[in-house]
Amino acid sequence: MHLGRKIRGIRELRNIKQDYLATQLGVSQQTISNIEQSEEVEETTLDKIAKVLGISVEGIKNFTEEAVVNFFNTFNDTSAFNNHCTFNPLDKLMEVVEENKQLYERLLASEREKIELLKKS
Repeated sequence: MHLGRKIRGIRELRNIKQDYLATQLGVSQQTISNIEQSEEVEETTLDKIAKVLGISVEGIKNFTEEAVVNFFNTFNDTSAFNNHCTFNPLDKLMEVVEENKQLYERLLASEREKIELLKKS
Protein backbone atom coordinates (compact mmCIF):
# COMPACT_ATOMS: atom_id res chain seq x y z
CA MET A 1 0.00 0.00 0.00
CA HIS A 2 1.94 3.02 -1.32
CA LEU A 3 0.03 5.98 0.15
CA GLY A 4 2.08 8.58 -1.70
CA ARG A 5 1.05 7.19 -5.09
CA LYS A 6 -2.56 7.04 -3.98
CA ILE A 7 -2.44 10.69 -2.90
CA ARG A 8 -0.90 11.67 -6.23
CA GLY A 9 -3.52 9.68 -8.15
CA ILE A 10 -6.41 11.30 -6.30
CA ARG A 11 -4.82 14.75 -6.58
CA GLU A 12 -4.42 14.34 -10.34
CA LEU A 13 -7.96 13.02 -10.76
CA ARG A 14 -9.24 16.08 -8.89
CA ASN A 15 -7.04 18.27 -11.12
CA ILE A 16 -5.26 19.75 -8.11
CA LYS A 17 -1.68 20.93 -8.53
CA GLN A 18 1.05 20.18 -5.99
CA ASP A 19 1.48 23.94 -5.45
CA TYR A 20 -2.17 24.33 -4.43
CA LEU A 21 -2.03 21.36 -2.07
CA ALA A 22 1.19 22.70 -0.57
CA THR A 23 -0.33 26.15 -0.02
CA GLN A 24 -3.40 24.66 1.65
CA LEU A 25 -1.23 22.59 3.98
CA GLY A 26 1.27 25.37 4.67
CA VAL A 27 4.23 23.41 3.30
CA SER A 28 6.44 23.63 0.22
CA GLN A 29 5.74 22.02 -3.11
CA GLN A 30 8.86 19.91 -2.56
CA THR A 31 7.32 18.54 0.64
CA ILE A 32 4.24 17.42 -1.33
CA SER A 33 6.53 15.81 -3.90
CA ASN A 34 8.33 13.95 -1.11
CA ILE A 35 5.04 12.80 0.42
CA GLU A 36 3.87 11.48 -2.95
CA GLN A 37 7.08 9.47 -3.24
CA SER A 38 6.70 8.03 0.27
CA GLU A 39 5.19 4.64 0.91
CA GLU A 40 3.98 5.67 4.37
CA VAL A 41 2.42 8.98 5.44
CA GLU A 42 1.82 10.15 9.01
CA GLU A 43 -1.81 9.85 10.06
CA THR A 44 -2.12 13.57 10.93
CA THR A 45 -0.64 14.59 7.56
CA LEU A 46 -2.89 12.10 5.79
CA ASP A 47 -5.91 13.57 7.56
CA LYS A 48 -4.99 17.12 6.44
CA ILE A 49 -4.38 15.99 2.86
CA ALA A 50 -7.70 14.13 2.81
CA LYS A 51 -9.56 17.28 3.84
CA VAL A 52 -7.94 19.36 1.09
CA LEU A 53 -8.63 16.66 -1.51
CA GLY A 54 -12.24 16.38 -0.34
CA ILE A 55 -12.02 12.67 0.46
CA SER A 56 -11.87 10.57 3.61
CA VAL A 57 -8.66 9.01 4.90
CA GLU A 58 -10.21 5.61 4.21
CA GLY A 59 -10.92 6.76 0.66
CA ILE A 60 -7.23 7.46 0.18
CA LYS A 61 -6.18 4.16 1.75
CA ASN A 62 -8.64 2.17 -0.39
CA PHE A 63 -7.96 4.07 -3.62
CA THR A 64 -6.94 2.01 -6.66
CA GLU A 65 -6.60 3.20 -10.22
CA GLU A 66 -8.26 -0.01 -11.37
CA ALA A 67 -11.40 0.89 -9.41
CA VAL A 68 -11.45 4.32 -11.04
CA VAL A 69 -11.14 2.80 -14.52
CA ASN A 70 -13.94 0.35 -13.75
CA PHE A 71 -16.10 3.17 -12.40
CA PHE A 72 -15.69 5.28 -15.53
CA ASN A 73 -16.16 2.30 -17.83
CA THR A 74 -19.67 1.85 -16.45
CA PHE A 75 -20.58 5.13 -18.17
CA ASN A 76 -19.71 3.60 -21.54
CA ASP A 77 -21.91 0.55 -21.02
CA THR A 78 -24.92 1.25 -23.25
CA SER A 79 -26.43 -2.22 -23.00
CA ALA A 80 -29.15 -0.89 -20.69
CA PHE A 81 -30.15 1.83 -23.13
CA ASN A 82 -32.14 1.52 -26.32
CA ASN A 83 -30.57 4.08 -28.65
CA HIS A 84 -32.86 3.40 -31.58
CA CYS A 85 -34.59 6.54 -32.74
CA THR A 86 -38.26 5.96 -33.62
CA PHE A 87 -38.52 9.07 -35.81
CA ASN A 88 -36.45 10.90 -38.36
CA PRO A 89 -34.98 14.03 -36.73
CA LEU A 90 -34.98 15.83 -40.08
CA ASP A 91 -38.70 15.20 -40.45
CA LYS A 92 -39.28 16.73 -37.01
CA LEU A 93 -37.14 19.73 -37.94
CA MET A 94 -39.09 20.27 -41.15
CA GLU A 95 -42.38 20.07 -39.21
CA VAL A 96 -41.18 22.84 -36.90
CA VAL A 97 -40.04 24.95 -39.86
CA GLU A 98 -43.45 24.52 -41.47
CA GLU A 99 -45.24 25.46 -38.24
CA ASN A 100 -43.09 28.60 -37.94
CA LYS A 101 -43.86 29.49 -41.56
CA GLN A 102 -47.61 29.16 -40.96
CA LEU A 103 -47.36 31.23 -37.78
CA TYR A 104 -45.45 33.94 -39.64
CA GLU A 105 -48.07 34.00 -42.43
CA ARG A 106 -50.91 34.37 -39.87
CA LEU A 107 -49.02 37.19 -38.14
CA LEU A 108 -48.43 38.93 -41.46
CA ALA A 109 -52.12 38.62 -42.38
CA SER A 110 -53.09 40.08 -39.00
CA GLU A 111 -50.77 43.04 -39.52
CA ARG A 112 -52.23 43.65 -42.98
CA GLU A 113 -55.73 43.67 -41.48
CA LYS A 114 -54.62 46.26 -38.91
CA ILE A 115 -53.14 48.44 -41.64
CA GLU A 116 -56.39 48.27 -43.66
CA LEU A 117 -58.43 49.20 -40.58
CA LEU A 118 -56.14 52.16 -39.88
CA LYS A 119 -56.46 53.35 -43.50
CA LYS A 120 -60.28 53.27 -43.19
CA SER A 121 -60.26 55.31 -39.97
